[in-house]
Amino acid sequence: MQEVLTAQALCKTFRLSKKQQQIEKTKESVKVAVDHLSFSVNRGEVFGLLGPNGAGKTTTLRMLSTLIQPDSGDALILGDSIRTNPDAVRKNIGFLTSDLKLEDFFTPNYLFDFFSDLHDVSAADRQVRKERLFSIFGIDRFAEVKVANLSTGMKQKAALAISLVHDPAIIIFDEPTNGLDVLTARTVTDFLQQLRQEGRTIIVSTHIFSLIEKICDRVGILINGSMAACGTLEDICGGKSLEDRFFDIYAEKVGVTE
Repeated sequence: MQEVLTAQALCKTFRLSKKQQQIEKTKESVKVAVDHLSFSVNRGEVFGLLGPNGAGKTTTLRMLSTLIQPDSGDALILGDSIRTNPDAVRKNIGFLTSDLKLEDFFTPNYLFDFFSDLHDVSAADRQVRKERLFSIFGIDRFAEVKVANLSTGMKQKAALAISLVHDPAIIIFDEPTNGLDVLTARTVTDFLQQLRQEGRTIIVSTHIFSLIEKICDRVGILINGSMAACGTLEDICGGKSLEDRFFDIYAEKVGVTE
């Protein structure tokens, strides 16, 4: 298998304010979010990052997406370094996170065209992709409605469609079903399964076991910023459910199960 993404000892820390130290119940002024994290993703596979809140999933994906720089370490995406060649990396990835919001004033139609232009997508390709994605997510009827007036689920579906305007080689989704109602979450999950069947390379972070089990070829379990286990579900679970095996690994790492 061809590796299309290789993370090499990624590290990221953040300084904590006095208030944050109180919230975190720590006297440490620095929080280690990601600690020498290494893993690889193969072409055409769905790789999941599984972990509790605060495990370092979002920080990892933000580094891979060049939104923030690692303190040390690097990652190569299709041979390009996230540290030294971020522009090339951005051309080959699509990134969706619930933390990144679409501008309320604009419509899905306008934003799709705007980001298509940013990625130098031809008018013909733009129209074909727009029709397909808007149809899949039911955005057609809301294409000219301002984002501010869309439901939470429709905003997420519009953001998902817009993240794919340039038909990226690698798709990175951070908690794609977080905060969605069950119907919208099902639509997003079904679409991820469709992308998998098309042989797309996808990296997805979540704390939802069923999503990992449905769509992922391999999974990396993140605990306190470190890779606690990585492999196929069969390799990691050994006959147990993913949920049971996760809590076994969590207990080994931190000494508690809750």
